[in-house]
Amino acid sequence: MSDDRLIAVEVAYALPERQWVIALQVPEGATLYDAAVRSRIVEKVPGLDLDNASLGVFGKIEKNPRERVLREGERVEIYRPLLVDPKDARRERAAKAREARSGGA
Repeated sequence: MSDDRLIAVEVAYALPERQWVIALQVPEGATLYDAAVRSRIVEKVPGLDLDNASLGVFGKIEKNPRERVLREGERVEIYRPLLVDPKDARRERAAKAREARSGGA
């Protein structure tokens, strides 16, 4: 990382009842993970494990957050694990819809 030039970024994390968006400056060449650590968000959110959390930029999960270099103005998002697998949820909704159609006919 080069400490010569700083870039402005944000780090965001959301729970159902509360959201955090932390604006900070990081050295040019900083990664998503670097920004998340520098934001000190783990001090505000007990139990948040950056080493195992998915990180992304503007809604897109990054496979290698420790390697993905940030650009000026980007927002690092820390994602919570899914509560339900999307495929399972879709199957369940489809089964309920079939049941409703056959029961109402």
